[in-house]
Amino acid sequence: MSKLFKRVVFIFFISLVTTYAQNQDPEAKLLLRDVKSKINSYKNIRISFKYSLENKEENISQETEGKVTLKENMYTLEILGIKRIFDGHNLYSISYEDEEVTISNYENDEENTISPNNMLSFFNQGYNYTLDIEQNKSGLLIQYIKFTPIDSKSEIKYILLGIEKRTKHIHNLIEIGKNNTKTTLSVTNFDYNLPLKNSDFSFNVSKYSNFYINKID
Repeated sequence: MSKLFKRVVFIFFISLVTTYAQNQDPEAKLLLRDVKSKINSYKNIRISFKYSLENKEENISQETEGKVTLKENMYTLEILGIKRIFDGHNLYSISYEDEEVTISNYENDEENTISPNNMLSFFNQGYNYTLDIEQNKSGLLIQYIKFTPIDSKSEIKYILLGIEKRTKHIHNLIEIGKNNTKTTLSVTNFDYNLPLKNSDFSFNVSKYSNFYINKID
């Protein structure tokens, strides 16, 4: 499950990798900087998306939808019946099916906690990137950037990040694994500068009085 959450949030912080990749295409670098600048200009963002995973050789096909809301270093993420709330200090994982809430401290759960900080650590492993194809999708011009892991032992073959040229918003992300698994994240709706408060990223225990609370020290 933690791998799925990392892939999901991966798309929303990939624009932060600019200073970490080693072999940088100047045009791709400029486009990524534009994306980062655009996202940073918003007080907050809310993105609805579709997530799909496909491996024809293994006869695997999965598809689901989710939503992520980001403000400063806080976020909420909803997917597969699970909601994650990060208030800047603690991570709350709420499973409605199991009626369980797991609370973990950010510093003690770095491996499973998703935030801009450890997304940067993930990319610090090293990617080369360059401009790839440009596609017209329903009247939208999508410019793809191809990321290739420097580490030959990486499970990832390459990643394609699609950016809408007019808005500089992320359109989709396609990850191809060395086992030929294709993971796709497609943005279906993008809202920003919403009337959000910090309390919107707080965990209200009274809403989960019937849930088992599991606190990890």
